[in-house]
Amino acid sequence: MADHEQLSQNTDDQSGASGPAEGQAEAEDRLLHGSSFGAAAAAYAEHRPGYAETAVRWALEPVWSRRPLRVIDIGAGTGKLTATLARLGADVTAVEPDQNMLAELRRELPSVRSVSGSAEEIPVPDGSADAVLAGQAMHWFDMDRAMPEIARVLIPGGVFAGLWNVDDDRVGWVAEFAEMSKRNASITMLRWRNGGAQSRQERVIAAGSGLFHAGQTAEFENGQARTADSLLATVATHSNFLVMDEPERTSRLAQVRDFLQSRPETSHGEFVLPMVTVALRARRR
Repeated sequence: MADHEQLSQNTDDQSGASGPAEGQAEAEDRLLHGSSFGAAAAAYAEHRPGYAETAVRWALEPVWSRRPLRVIDIGAGTGKLTATLARLGADVTAVEPDQNMLAELRRELPSVRSVSGSAEEIPVPDGSADAVLAGQAMHWFDMDRAMPEIARVLIPGGVFAGLWNVDDDRVGWVAEFAEMSKRNASITMLRWRNGGAQSRQERVIAAGSGLFHAGQTAEFENGQARTADSLLATVATHSNFLVMDEPERTSRLAQVRDFLQSRPETSHGEFVLPMVTVALRARRR
């Protein structure tokens, strides 16, 4: 499915930091969680889902006709989004600050150009990209620094887009699962619709200092085949579990495992985890 909407600018994000500026505690929390993934890079590459191809195509739609289509994937991680961009024929550059994650990306995608860098310091020339995409990474950015930097590397009329894979908590058991496995600040399908989408777009526009047009959001089904074991392994790569002390992490994962083994939807072999790739895009002025 796809649900497109034009965004106004008057709703706070109910699933994370809101407002035009980030507080000190929020910045420290962002840095702690955002830097946690490197230690689990191999597990991240194995268990995290890719993005719905229809969502990636939608993100690139305004510049799709450009050839070569030059795309930068910032916060590329182990290359989940990078792989889809390469498959679609984009001339893609993956940018990732964590060396362990970057090593996994290079192992998985040796033919793709990849560089060490961040959303706040993108190591490419001015106006060298038709699109800049971020998959599951934008909430780790220092937006007040990142958006002017993204604008710098985009051509006029170029696209910036963020994509997230979110649990579809409109489904009863998924809502229970998300409640025990996600941070309060994590986006879910209902949180996205209840202010998260609008707030993220507002943050892009505000941090972009008038450099971006107001944008759009969309939703795309992206159900994932899982077993209880593989879903538990995915949960273990989430930042809230990675930053826990080991006794708490073990205990919390055991609770999630017990839940999955108790539910008829998840306790017998393979099942489909209802997920949605949600996306936002904004064009460079």
